[in-house]
Amino acid sequence: MQKSFEAVYENGVLRPLAPLPLANAQRVQVTIADVDSDVAAYFDATEWEASKHDDISLQEVRASLSSIEGSLSDAVIASREERF
Repeated sequence: MQKSFEAVYENGVLRPLAPLPLANAQRVQVTIADVDSDVAAYFDATEWEASKHDDISLQEVRASLSSIEGSLSDAVIASREERF
């Protein structure tokens, strides 16, 4: 089984942010990736492929950004949370 999950490192221990389907004392292999710097993980393969064909002008980007109230980062985070 391969499973990705988010965890927090506290006091020398990785603490998963959600329950894991593992037996007590089950041995697993852990791979660590910093979620803050892994931009590619925000998009699936279909989204990356579709973005190759985006012909968006700078004016369209500016118009879209100007309609966002508050913090752009808060808007992006909220949009991503809606997907999961």
